Amino acid sequence: LLFLTGEFASPIFRQRLLPLLICVIMGWVIEMDEEKNLPKRKDLRLKQYDYSSAGAYFVTICVKDRKRLLSDIIKPVGVGALDDPQIRLTPIGEIVEKYLLSSENIPGVKIDGHVIMPDHIHAIIFLDPDKYVLRQGGSSRAPTPTNEMLPHIVSTFKRFCNKEIGNNIFQRGYIEHIIRDREDYETRTKYIYEKPKLWPTNI
Repeated sequence: LLFLTGEFASPIFRQRLLPLLICVIMGWVIEMDEEKNLPKRKDLRLKQYDYSSAGAYFVTICVKDRKRLLSDIIKPVGVGALDDPQIRLTPIGEIVEKYLLSSENIPGVKIDGHVIMPDHIHAIIFLDPDKYVLRQGGSSRAPTPTNEMLPHIVSTFKRFCNKEIGNNIFQRGYIEHIIRDREDYETRTKYIYEKPKLWPTNI
């Protein structure tokens, strides 16, 4: 309003300044709106994270025989469709997601991000060996190394899923990648977010 009073109130000045001012304000509004719509990442967990502890993993778990049991990828249709593909979980996929997320009930386990594709799962898992205890005979209280934590967590996850589904749906084993630094984390997070766009492709 200051620009429209006093010496700035001349018609010529307003005629030249107002269009420029409006363009600048509209640019700010559009930029703020775009930032608001960007996917939110859980960066707060990483600010003090010590990657050298080898406690951050990118994990891939595959369905046996690569059967497409877990989800459907719904891609936009029509000329010029710009919407991202949507993941629609099957009843089996809903069970799998339930037990994947419930892994966070285990002390020292955090599921930072995940995607459930039709025939495989990707997840970023953070492990804190100081909080996690692998009980042996109900008496062990010693901290568990992360290289023992992850196999136990994955096998427990599979066991609960298979029990509720009534069938063993997963391949043996899993694929793991140790996240070494923040750049590696950002790359894996972006891959999870964009994976539905890449379907159908291999892992």
